[in-house]
Amino acid sequence: MSNEFRKLLQKVGSGNHTGENLTRAEAATAIKMMLLGEATPAQIGAFLIAHRIKRPTGEELAGMLDAYDELGPKLQPITSARPAIVLGLPYDGRTRTAPIAPITALILAASGQPVVMHGGDRLPTKYGLPLIDIWQGLGIDWTTLPLTKTQQVFEQTGIGFVYTPQHFPLTNSIWEYRDQLGKRPPLATMELIWCPYAGDAHIIAGFVHPPTEAMFQVALALRGVTKFTLVKGLEGSCDLPRDRTAIIGLSSSAPQELERLHLVPREYGFTTKNVPLGTNEELVADMQQVLLGNPGELMETALWNGGFYLWRSGICPDMRSGIAKASELLTSGTVASKLQELSQAVNLVDQNILPKKAIVTQIFSL
Repeated sequence: MSNEFRKLLQKVGSGNHTGENLTRAEAATAIKMMLLGEATPAQIGAFLIAHRIKRPTGEELAGMLDAYDELGPKLQPITSARPAIVLGLPYDGRTRTAPIAPITALILAASGQPVVMHGGDRLPTKYGLPLIDIWQGLGIDWTTLPLTKTQQVFEQTGIGFVYTPQHFPLTNSIWEYRDQLGKRPPLATMELIWCPYAGDAHIIAGFVHPPTEAMFQVALALRGVTKFTLVKGLEGSCDLPRDRTAIIGLSSSAPQELERLHLVPREYGFTTKNVPLGTNEELVADMQQVLLGNPGELMETALWNGGFYLWRSGICPDMRSGIAKASELLTSGTVASKLQELSQAVNLVDQNILPKKAIVTQIFSL
């Protein structure tokens, strides 16, 4: 048993009256000891439950990110006129509403805006649809690429995906605890603002509960992150909702202050309805229609999100021009071509995979 970890456990697990928050350095130490197996299974389980009850602080999240920086992977900087957007979406996926983030990433990359995504397979507690499955449905298999090959794809196409089971296997054991305990650990909050990119980055993270946004703000400020966007999105994702006003926090010149943005879908001509999530096959079929430029409910979601992120990244001067730009990129086939380019790049760099028929070829044959 690790006595050092035991002291950290006692600090967070002593109850409402005598329990204490960890310092940034202590939080980093705790995460490293768990990832490296220096704490016992009993200690790890107890820590995750105790910390779940206590709730993390922004300082503790900063320390956890420090540990991930030390032990985890990073894509290396690429030449770009803009900071790379790093999309932080819940690793345990979606169960109720149709995700649009892969289409958003393709729209941005087709406009010259680099995008980094990260995540793994189906994970507890929701076991929802993860990004990796959607990409596979679109003909892009990130799971077999080592980090060096992912780097090549990122440099060629402007889209990179850090697949944690392959690129950060130290985290795999933590997800087993997450399943057994039935509760999200503090790492599930931290992962949303993790930045596996070594260059200039714009962190975009989703959240559900307002206190999480405040924690993110503190953690990012402590780590010197000056460009970020925090979205009260669908199921805690970066996807803007259509059934309610989108509440968004934008980084400002004052590090401790947020610029608050409220976007009302109907003011931009969108119906107030989210697309429900069916099977992955149904979602991919709907995404194929979006890539063909065909109208539909998922196209509305793609334009709503694409327009916002084209504006937020500085490509377009305002929301309305962003929406128009997203529509032009989709209906002209530019976004579909970016998917085809991505498919070719992934298959080219991985010599162990037989070339697959690009999903875009299938789309254009419809």
